[in-house]
Parts: sequence; C-alpha cells; structure tokens
Amino acid sequence: MSMRRRGRARREGPSARIDMNSLIDLTFLLLVVFIVTLPTLEQSIHVMLPVGKTSKAQDDKKKTLSITVDSTGAIFVGDKPTTADDLKTQLAAKVAEDPELSVLVRGDVRVGYGDVYEVVKIAKDSNVKHLGLVSVEK
Repeated sequence: MSMRRRGRARREGPSARIDMNSLIDLTFLLLVVFIVTLPTLEQSIHVMLPVGKTSKAQDDKKKTLSITVDSTGAIFVGDKPTTADDLKTQLAAKVAEDPELSVLVRGDVRVGYGDVYEVVKIAKDSNVKHLGLVSVEK
C-alpha cells in the first residue's frame, strides 16, 4: 500500500499555492490610507465655508483656479500665499492664457465681507468670465 501512495504523489507533483490573505490585507490597508488622506490633499488650507443651497457645477471639464481667503484675510492661489497686487497680475496672466478660466473663491465665514469682495472685484477687473463662490450645502 505504501508503494501506491508514492507513485500517486509523483504523478501529481508539488502543490503550488499562493496565500492571498496577506495581499487582501495590504489592499484594504492601502484603500483606507487613500480614503483618509485624499480630503487633505484636495485643499490643504482649512476654512469654514458658509452654509447655503448651492447649484451643481455645469462643466467640470473646464480648468478652474481656486482662490482662498482664510480667517485672517490672507489670500491664497491654490496653496500658495499671495497679495492683492500679485493676485491681479496672476489672474491677468491666467486669463490671457485661457479666456474661459473658471475661478472659485473660497471665503472663510469668520473673515469680513470686504476681504472676499476685494478678491471678487479683482477677478472681475481681470475679465474672469466664470466666477463662483464656494459654500457647504445644508
């Protein structure tokens, strides 16, 4: 009987199996890491946006520029701090490159109305055709 077993084992060959448990664990770990870090990568300047009913963006394919006014009144283009005078020159250059540029203004709730209005006025003076104010939906 032992001779039969040996013959059968030789015909089947070695068993090649891959343990998938560690690969599945790694996949879920990466998924959780990306879910946690993605919101911080999107906008690194923290502002408390006003609450209100908003309409959906009509065309997400357009190039958009995000301008943020934080609680101290500092102005940021993307993640880079700037001044009002520098903002004028940057917007003029961007509009010259792309006349259909969309600008989104993110103003903190705690900042004065005049600071956000100044950014909107600079954008309008720079001939920005598509301008939006960002808020949080109720």
